[in-house]
Amino acid sequence: MKKAISIYTTLALGWLATAAAADLDRSTDYLPPAPEGQRWQLAWHDEFEGNQLDETKWNRLGDSKRRDGYWIKEDAYLDGQGRLVLRTRRDGERFTCGAVNTQGKFERAFGYYVARCKLPKQPGHWPAFWLMTPGVSSVGQEGRDGTEIDIVEVPWRDGQLTSNLHWDGYGQEHKSAGIRFTVAGVMEGWHTFSLLWTPTEYVFYVDGKETWRTTAGGVSQVPEYIKLTEEIGEWAGDIRQAVLPDYFEVDYVRVYQAVR
Repeated sequence: MKKAISIYTTLALGWLATAAAADLDRSTDYLPPAPEGQRWQLAWHDEFEGNQLDETKWNRLGDSKRRDGYWIKEDAYLDGQGRLVLRTRRDGERFTCGAVNTQGKFERAFGYYVARCKLPKQPGHWPAFWLMTPGVSSVGQEGRDGTEIDIVEVPWRDGQLTSNLHWDGYGQEHKSAGIRFTVAGVMEGWHTFSLLWTPTEYVFYVDGKETWRTTAGGVSQVPEYIKLTEEIGEWAGDIRQAVLPDYFEVDYVRVYQAVR
């Protein structure tokens, strides 16, 4: 009898999870047209509900030195109102911030990746939504065996954003491509940052508007994991001038796959 109850419970939970995914408000996802003969299906997501980060989905990074500051696990947390918070703060003589990734828990090649975010206000640190894989460090196949895909980075506070690709390691053979652009009003309220990654190209978007289309690096063909991070460094200005704490907030992350 207990086994039967367990089976029914599992089926019920699976049905509820499917129903919850079907009920998601996708009005801010700005899904592009699916490939011909296919449709978009939600493959993975986190809405950041509850009070604790789901560590079956995410790794909290730290405690470790990172650039001009430190990644500290306690600086990545849920606010209990449906948002992931990556906090940047001063801790005595050092500056700390939060970061998470899905390495070993969710890794995929291709699809549509989208995050709805509210950007921080103070100088000296920057938020990033990006994809990563160990293959980035290999050299010889261009980026096809792994590319760092920076969907968006925001080191400035004047509406400028940047998207970038890095491949063939970070040493003498390193290669990169990128774009810097401005989106009016992006520093206020919530905005959606997304990537369409196909076997033949990358297409980047902000609030559903295309910002960059490229085949640089030959296009990664391998599974990659998601990263949401804060970084402290001079690229974003002088952290000593910041009024802290400051916050990078994420409403959700969703990944769609094309299916027939």
